[in-house]
Amino acid sequence: MTTMTKLTRGLAGCALVLLGCSPTPETPKVADNIFGDLGDVVPFATPAQRESFERGRQVVLRRFTPEDGLGPSFNVVSCVNCHEKPVVGGGAGRYRNFLLVGQTLPDGSFVNTGINGVQPHFTLDGVRRPTDAATNTFATRNPVPFFGVGLLAEIPDEVILRNADPDDADGDGISGRPNYDRGFVGRFGRKSQTVSIEGFIRGPVFNHMGITSNPLSEEAKARLPVPSALDGLPGATQSADGLRTVRQAQAAAPDEPTVDDDGVPDPEMSEQELFDLVSFSMLTAAPRPDAPTAESEAGRALFTQVGCDACHIPALEGPRGLIPLYSDLLLHDMGPALDDGIVMKLASGSEFRTQPLWGITAAGPYLHDGRADDLDEAIRLHGGEAQRSRDDYVALSLEDQARVIHFLESLGGRAQRSDGMLPPDAPVPATGDWGGPAVALGAEELERFRQGQHLFDRDFGLREGVGPHFNGDSCRACHFDPVPGGAGGLDLDVTRQGIFADGAFIYPTPGTMAHRHGAVDARPPLDPRSNFFERRQTPSLLGLGLIERIPEALILANEDPDDADGDGIRGRVHRLPDGRLGRFGWKANVPSVHEFVRDALSNELGLTLVDEPGRTFGTARDDDAVADPEVGRPTIETLAFYLSMLAPPPRTGARPELDDTGLALFHEVGCAKCHVPSFPTTDGRDVRLYSDLLLHDVMRDGRRGVEDGQANVNELRTPPLWGLAHSAPYLHDGTASTVAGAITLHGGEADSSRRAYEALSAPERDALLAFLQTL
Repeated sequence: MTTMTKLTRGLAGCALVLLGCSPTPETPKVADNIFGDLGDVVPFATPAQRESFERGRQVVLRRFTPEDGLGPSFNVVSCVNCHEKPVVGGGAGRYRNFLLVGQTLPDGSFVNTGINGVQPHFTLDGVRRPTDAATNTFATRNPVPFFGVGLLAEIPDEVILRNADPDDADGDGISGRPNYDRGFVGRFGRKSQTVSIEGFIRGPVFNHMGITSNPLSEEAKARLPVPSALDGLPGATQSADGLRTVRQAQAAAPDEPTVDDDGVPDPEMSEQELFDLVSFSMLTAAPRPDAPTAESEAGRALFTQVGCDACHIPALEGPRGLIPLYSDLLLHDMGPALDDGIVMKLASGSEFRTQPLWGITAAGPYLHDGRADDLDEAIRLHGGEAQRSRDDYVALSLEDQARVIHFLESLGGRAQRSDGMLPPDAPVPATGDWGGPAVALGAEELERFRQGQHLFDRDFGLREGVGPHFNGDSCRACHFDPVPGGAGGLDLDVTRQGIFADGAFIYPTPGTMAHRHGAVDARPPLDPRSNFFERRQTPSLLGLGLIERIPEALILANEDPDDADGDGIRGRVHRLPDGRLGRFGWKANVPSVHEFVRDALSNELGLTLVDEPGRTFGTARDDDAVADPEVGRPTIETLAFYLSMLAPPPRTGARPELDDTGLALFHEVGCAKCHVPSFPTTDGRDVRLYSDLLLHDVMRDGRRGVEDGQANVNELRTPPLWGLAHSAPYLHDGTASTVAGAITLHGGEADSSRRAYEALSAPERDALLAFLQTL
């Protein structure tokens, strides 16, 4: 390691004891006004920049629809889907992992496949996009947080290069080297493959959402926050090199428009939206570190003792002063166990950027692919250039290892860390409110409900048995809108597979589930005979317990499988092989809340379950390394209690003046024949779910789905309409972005009602739609 590097790190270490020593006039100090809570705007932002930051936050939160230009292939519908944890701008759980794909050629060279090297999960036509035939290299990626990235953009190239030692000239085993992007030192991405924040945003917006954009104009680039924030900064003249680097790096952003053929005019994101999105990223504060304690200082000393700071350099000097990111932003060989085969610019498959450690406690799961459940495991998985430091850490006593972890947790975000997405101190919502219990609970039951809320929200780890194939790593991962237990977006759909041969449906060998996620660096396999795919939109679970309490006889009373009354409606119940009546799911194939929990834990999270007498859903064994069963009865029963107690969606009354008219039209056009407004429970409570819970053929224009038990390819359970305003998109496959669009896609038994709706005058349709929005 060079003398200059040692000096830089020594100065940083002194200044960072926040910082425990008083810097001399010659010693750089930590930059002023850069820290905040995770997700905050940087304190130095001007009023105009704060306005742009807030507009940018709204762009991050925006959910794109196919009408906005989403697709034709996509992984997510919103920027926040990948940058949500624990706040907007952060990372995400494993359920938001994505795959990079490419072809490694015989000569060792590498080319991207997929969409610019990304394998999309979804397509607008519902067909799972096949992996390109040339693909032979897969790599899992877990999203990275954006905290403080604007400050990283300011760091001059020469400061980063000062720590490079590509040939290990000093013999310390550390040979960090820079990656380059269009002639500039890269600093963003898992492999430091990008120098420009604009480029780092425009690429994923297109690759993961299919949203096209034009590069920012020169006029817009000149207004970006980092250059304007540096103008007039004390010392800006002395820091001219840093300022020039920032401006050059922004100019190096990709200068080609992105385009697609989805029928929506390009660009699909306006320049103002892109500008605000880039501004939001640049203006996100650096994570505020905790005040030093004896415990954290002991951990910091051990962190240095075992050599972690050889790559995780405490600070780099930018124009504002020291930026305490705990990274050199260089590439390091992490050894064969972490080699993912993906080549990016100069970075080989085993080389990765040193991950900044500020805010790391709230950024799990860890490592580039999220394979580590916690920081201790992440350290133990280090190899290559980090092997010596890893071994020295493992050799520490358990008490000293805990001190190192305590120090890492002090680098920002500890108070905001959550086991899932709910804040650590999240209260139980009020009785009858969104996400609250349906009835007033006593102290003991309320505590059990709170425990269920936590279990529903929290991310399960790989060491707990998630996988080997899964769709989500928590219950909340799919059911979150507008609260835990609600619906899910188009980018959380379950994909079902099937085989049609001579008009008959054949079940695939592994079953109809086509999981999104598999073991690290792999895509879950399909039955090679599968020739049909169906998306299943995530339904709301609010009010599930009330539906379970509707007497079976009342549901049976609406059956008319042979259309005996000649009204064209032939609803029928779904009977399970053991005689139980199905109530839940798009095919009414699940009989109870308890079985719903068992089914979801196994099919969606890949967890094995303890056997329970009389329960038939769920899997008892799998072939991962975690001992079976992975989930016991207490967890299942607590989740079932929570879902059974969840209140139904409260009515909103958004346009009460149209309620009576809309309700009358709802009956007049025949919607209420299947969407039965209400049922009483066994104890007389009115359940206003707007469903008969029966199977109906409502497919239009030859559409069909995957068979499930007694439910044939054309049949679906009537979905409850309560909470409609907060459960878009609509229909079983999410093909309708609006309620009006969903109505027009009804066919079969609903054809006469659809035609009656289409015959209404515009004011009448408006009144009917307004009524539905109040449910």
